Amino acid sequence: MKLVASQDERDLASSLRGLLGAGRADLWGDLAAAGVMGLGLPECYGGSGGTLSDLGIFAREAGRALGPVRVHSTAIAGYALYVLGGEKSWARWLPELTAGRIAGTTALWNPNDASDVTATMRADQAKDGSWRLTGTADFVADADTADVIVVTGFDKHGSTVGFVVRLGNEGVTLRPLALMGGHHASVVRFDDVPVDDVLGDGSPLGRDELRRVANAAVTLASLDLVGIGEAVMERTVRYTTLRHQFGRPIASFQAAQHIVADMHIALSAARLAAQSAVHAIAQGRTAIRETAVARIQSATAAKWATLDAHQLHGGMGYVVDTDLYLWSERARVLSTLGGGADIAAAWLDDDVVSRAAVGDRLRRKDGQ
Repeated sequence: MKLVASQDERDLASSLRGLLGAGRADLWGDLAAAGVMGLGLPECYGGSGGTLSDLGIFAREAGRALGPVRVHSTAIAGYALYVLGGEKSWARWLPELTAGRIAGTTALWNPNDASDVTATMRADQAKDGSWRLTGTADFVADADTADVIVVTGFDKHGSTVGFVVRLGNEGVTLRPLALMGGHHASVVRFDDVPVDDVLGDGSPLGRDELRRVANAAVTLASLDLVGIGEAVMERTVRYTTLRHQFGRPIASFQAAQHIVADMHIALSAARLAAQSAVHAIAQGRTAIRETAVARIQSATAAKWATLDAHQLHGGMGYVVDTDLYLWSERARVLSTLGGGADIAAAWLDDDVVSRAAVGDRLRRKDGQ
């Protein structure tokens, strides 16, 4: 992984920062026109032809500017379709998603623990080959504004199958959940709902490929957390140079300088960890260890950056008019979706088990 961004990457970040900070009325349309929803997807399906790392650049800038989270949900839906589907599904859905003509979301992992990719829906196949879904998906991000959902179900053999379902289909009901920070999520109920597309012609999906999609979502959210931390750090530095105590700016006090320095160190470590994870996933790896480290570092760094920012702002940090709370609320929600730092620590055990299994297979192969 490169530690220094290329000129193209810096240009992309600068372009996105300008777009997100412009306060445009139709930001969704502008982001779609800029190709954000297709970052990392093939050009023949409306994408940019880049990698998942390009989408990571957007995620970081979106955290800085409090960009619309539904863009994340749609981009992850497109990525999930690309990883789990085939050419038929790609041709049908990706151009619509990348152009922003439809919005998407996913229900492929446990929102409390992204390592749990067990299907919660029952998938029934009729004699004519059609499929129907029954069950409940908890905490589906942006389901209220999405047109389609990428979801899994277990068939009569207990195998996991992937589907695309229009959320306007008969039998789909949504119950909105109350969240802070402007986030939207719903409990989605499927009552014998007809599916619109079967991923991979109904072939069972493997745990590793499902985990790869879940890890991609976690690492992109981790980069969003890094962007949040960087934004509040920059705001704090500006404020401490203006706020005076004892006749001098508080930025001149060593204690304040140490707090800001600790913010910078923690956020730099989180950024490198998250970029490493995104790069590994873009190379086709499941990247369990890298994802765990990225979530641990980013969730911790964002937590302390926002808390320290409030402390250095003093009483002003808790006044709604300063807007600082908006970044704090976003950090609070994103650092728990898919699992917080404590949950992510357990993923390191999964990585040890996975590596041991690979080693056993290689040893058996060598002994044959």
